[in-house]
Amino acid sequence: MTALITGASGGIGLELARLFAAAKHDLVLVARSEDKLASVSADLARAHGVQARPLPADLADPIAPPRIFAALDEQNITIDVLVNNAGFGAHGKFDEIPYDVAARMIQVNIAALTHLTRLFLPGMLARRSGRILNVASTAAYVPGPFMAVYYASKAFVLSFTEALAEETQGAGVTVTALVPGATATDFAATAGSQNSRLFRPGVVMDAAAVARVGYDGLMAGKRVVVAGARNKVTALSTRVAPRAMLAKITRGLNR
Repeated sequence: MTALITGASGGIGLELARLFAAAKHDLVLVARSEDKLASVSADLARAHGVQARPLPADLADPIAPPRIFAALDEQNITIDVLVNNAGFGAHGKFDEIPYDVAARMIQVNIAALTHLTRLFLPGMLARRSGRILNVASTAAYVPGPFMAVYYASKAFVLSFTEALAEETQGAGVTVTALVPGATATDFAATAGSQNSRLFRPGVVMDAAAVARVGYDGLMAGKRVVVAGARNKVTALSTRVAPRAMLAKITRGLNR
């Protein structure tokens, strides 16, 4: 079996790649950094005796998903598991963040995820076998002042995943959303939110622990898996709290 993992050169994506390799899945690893991706692929192939193909691509480019699909089709590589992990955020007031940054975020977090799913899902349905893991966030449950586009993008991912899980029920394909909270990756530094209250000591989870929750949930065919007891409480509490209150709380956490 072969798993395609986006954002696989670090963080949760890399930890998921390690889990799939340890379980003897062949890998197709997608990320922007060609050198880092080649190194990761070689290390996993050597450590676990699997095939690990690096496939450098920038998912901020709308042409990347069809190019990925075409490259694998030409090599007759069947994708049994699709992991849409790639994503990034940007911290600041919406009117002060350059629109090209917001547009790239929407392209990577929403459009590329949706496009890759649309490309690989039909084959899974035809074979009546396949798994899809979409990495959402606890941000999906609340409005996110000072990270408005990122939070909204993760709300899309969660809703999209739950809808597809219902559509594909009984078709031999499972669709799972992984919902992490603050995690020890490069995300916060890239987003510029490393000094926010969300990433204070004692709150941030280890990327390997988050990946394990996602992997186990995917293999169990669950629709949504939330990583960490604190994040489970957060997700549950959003069901009863007023949205305006949630926005004010998130505003304070993101400042």
